[in-house]
Amino acid sequence: MTTPLTLHNAHLRMRVDPQGGTLLSLFSLPHQQPILRVGEGKTAGDGGLFPMLPVANRVAGNRFSQCGTEVQLPLYEADDRFFLHGDGWLKRWEVMAATDDSCLLRLRSQLACGYDYQAELQYVLEASVFRASLTIAHLGKRPMLYGCGFHPFFAFDAQSTLQFSASGYWPEGEHHLPLPWQSELPTEADFTRAQYGADRWLNVGYSGWSGQAVIHRDVMKVTISAQTPWLMLFRMPGQSFLCLEPQTHPVNAHHMPGQPGLRMLGPGDRCHFAMEIRVD
Repeated sequence: MTTPLTLHNAHLRMRVDPQGGTLLSLFSLPHQQPILRVGEGKTAGDGGLFPMLPVANRVAGNRFSQCGTEVQLPLYEADDRFFLHGDGWLKRWEVMAATDDSCLLRLRSQLACGYDYQAELQYVLEASVFRASLTIAHLGKRPMLYGCGFHPFFAFDAQSTLQFSASGYWPEGEHHLPLPWQSELPTEADFTRAQYGADRWLNVGYSGWSGQAVIHRDVMKVTISAQTPWLMLFRMPGQSFLCLEPQTHPVNAHHMPGQPGLRMLGPGDRCHFAMEIRVD
C-alpha cells in the first residue's frame, strides 16, 4: 500500500493518495481551516477531490452509440447500474514525480469496451492557489469518445455561501440522470446571488456556467475556476460539504444531440482539462 504524499507551501497543505488519484485533504494554513472535506481514503471517493475519466458522471443505459457501433460500458463495485465517473477514481495511479509542493501521477487503463488510455494527473500548490490538471492520451486502435472532470467536496456549513452564474440547468430525474433542460432556476438551485441554499438533496447540472464560482466561509474566500460551461452541484442533507464539479461535458452528453463537450480521440490523440482553487 502506497503511503499518501503530504505536500505544502507557506499557504496550503495537501495530502494525495495514489489510490484513485485522490486528494485526501486541502488545508489553508493562514485560515487554519479545511478547504475540502477531509478523508482517509478507506473507500473509493473518501476524500476531498478525485478525477473523473474517461467519462464524467453517468451515461443512460450504461451504453452509447458511436459511429454506428454500440459501446457497452463496464460496471464496477462503485455502482450497480453505471460506469460512474469512469474508472480513474477506482484505480491506483503511479507516482511519477513529487516535490515539496507538487506531484505528477500516471495511470494506464485498458477496458474491453474500447477505452485504452494513459492519463497524467498533476496537483500543484502555487502560493495560495491549488491547480489540478488532467491529460488523457488515447492508445487504442479504434477511436473513442472521451470526457473528464474533477469532483471536489468543498467544506460548506451554515456559515457558508455560494455564488456563480449559469444560463439554466438540468433537474435530476430517475437513476440520477438529467431531466430536460430548463432556463428557470428554482430558489434552492439558484446561486446567481450568494446564498447557503437549502439543507437537502440536490444533484443537478448547469449550463452556461461562467467558469467561476465563489464560496465564502467565515473569513475565507474560495474561488473555483475552470474553462468549461458545464458544472455539476451535489449536496446531501445534514452534511458539511458541497460538491462543485467542473466537467468537459454535461451529464449524459453521449445521448444528447451533437454529444456536446465530448471529444473523439483517435490513436495518439490527447485531451486536457484543468481546474484552479484560489484561497483568499
